[in-house]
Amino acid sequence: MSNYMEKYKEWLENDFFDESTTKELEAIKGNEEEIKDRFYSELNFGTAGLRGKIGAGTNRMNKYIIMRATQGLAEVIKDHGKEEMQRGVAIAHDNRHFSDVFAKTAALVLAQNGIKAYLFDSLKPTPELSFAVRYLNCISGIMVTASHNPKDYNGYKVYWEEGSQILDDIAFPIQEKIKDIKNFSDITVMDERKAIDNELLIYIGKGIDNEYIGRVKSLSLRDEEVNKDIVIVYTPLNGTGNIPVRRVLRERGFENVHVVQEQENPDPNFPTIDYPNPEDVRAFEYSILLGKKVNADILIATDPDCDRLAVMVYNGSEYVSLNGNQTGAILIKYILEALDEKGQIPENGVIVKSIVTGDLGEKIAKQYNVKTVEALTGFKNICGKENEFEKSGEYSFLFGYEESIGYVYGTFVRDKDAVISSMLLAEAAGYYQTKGKSLLDVLEDIYQEVGYTSEGPFSLVLEGIEGKERIKRMMVHVRENPPKEVAGKQVVDVIDFLTQDKIDVGKTNALKYTLDDGSWFAVRPSGTEPKIKVYVYTNGATKVESDKKAEAIQADIRKILDKIE
Repeated sequence: MSNYMEKYKEWLENDFFDESTTKELEAIKGNEEEIKDRFYSELNFGTAGLRGKIGAGTNRMNKYIIMRATQGLAEVIKDHGKEEMQRGVAIAHDNRHFSDVFAKTAALVLAQNGIKAYLFDSLKPTPELSFAVRYLNCISGIMVTASHNPKDYNGYKVYWEEGSQILDDIAFPIQEKIKDIKNFSDITVMDERKAIDNELLIYIGKGIDNEYIGRVKSLSLRDEEVNKDIVIVYTPLNGTGNIPVRRVLRERGFENVHVVQEQENPDPNFPTIDYPNPEDVRAFEYSILLGKKVNADILIATDPDCDRLAVMVYNGSEYVSLNGNQTGAILIKYILEALDEKGQIPENGVIVKSIVTGDLGEKIAKQYNVKTVEALTGFKNICGKENEFEKSGEYSFLFGYEESIGYVYGTFVRDKDAVISSMLLAEAAGYYQTKGKSLLDVLEDIYQEVGYTSEGPFSLVLEGIEGKERIKRMMVHVRENPPKEVAGKQVVDVIDFLTQDKIDVGKTNALKYTLDDGSWFAVRPSGTEPKIKVYVYTNGATKVESDKKAEAIQADIRKILDKIE
């Protein structure tokens, strides 16, 4: 009998698993492909936690996988000593199916291990969890979320005491502890009433909300100089952003905020979209309709756990989408311009971006004598740099961002934060409107100052075991057979982030190729989704020239990857 069939039988016949799990497994009897997909591997606890499809099985997100991961985390915390156990763990969840169940399950596993759990009493955005870890002086944090993945996914992210997602120094020990757990039945949860009575489960909510919102508002850079009558359409995409984003904008005096009714309230089924990712312009379909109706100046969308933000801007005839690099550049310009006016840019100010984020923000930062430092992809690495600088004093962190529409300003949240970003973007749009400019005009100003750039990112989605193996083959091929010429340009430099020592960022499975005109592209497998991602960046004397280069490079790379079976 194959290994996956043995595991399936073990789950099916084990009394430890509840009735709904057994029924779900009974329903797939005889469906070998489905059984294989659910049991051919373990859902790996990666360097940021877990993410996968919801369902019964070892390769699915379910409460048993949550219990095992949390037990692994508990063992690591216990190894740090009793004081750290007393500091406790903050836990929040988004609006996904079973998110509340998974969050409470994690809290009760911790309680059973004598570790205090601070559990939010309702759904919250990811950045508020990061804030809570710091505010409550916790040793760790757990966020149950699948971010912008489709509706049948969920996830589990782990944070450490700084408020940022764990890095290898914590992730690897947790992985080892998880491996030591041989049977799910070895993990027990404490009764909720007992946990509350023993002060091992503490529900939190409004008090933390107020503190967080207050800190967000404190990041305001301009107030009286801003036109707060600017017309904004906002969609939380049926996620967690509805209450905090609207509250911040309201309390800052932005009265003309119109919310997309169909996407206003939390809904794990995301009824209006297949893929609740605001990076995809299709997520704006309802926003555009409402925008035209109310004559909106900007459309803002946040993803389900409200850590990422996307924007569209009216150009006089239609709404134009800004990508993550462009939005990041506008925010950097707005922030540094305002700080410079106030004389508040520190001498050792720094911006942190990922290795696959474009260079536009760096060019703006240079104008203000602010350094830009690179980190590996993901905000765990961006904020990991911030943590390093806080300890060393080498730099003062100002702003972190990545091309995948994640941004953070300030230091009280150590993750990307769409609540902060929404406020600053509304403020910037309102401020520039008093100067007779839209955000598109500001972007054009940036291009005029530092040069035109274009992006041509794309992904190939390859699901299942076969897809996973094909992605591996693609990475091996481009690593072992680097192209010498792309779109008529010579490749003049290759950085293999698995082996490189040119940049102090650490190791990851990614490759970056620089062409003889300064354009570059990078290739990497996604860490959270079944896809290989390609990033393309070009420059030119005009936007048209730059765009054409991006299209040509993108076409050539697609040809290379398509040939790899």
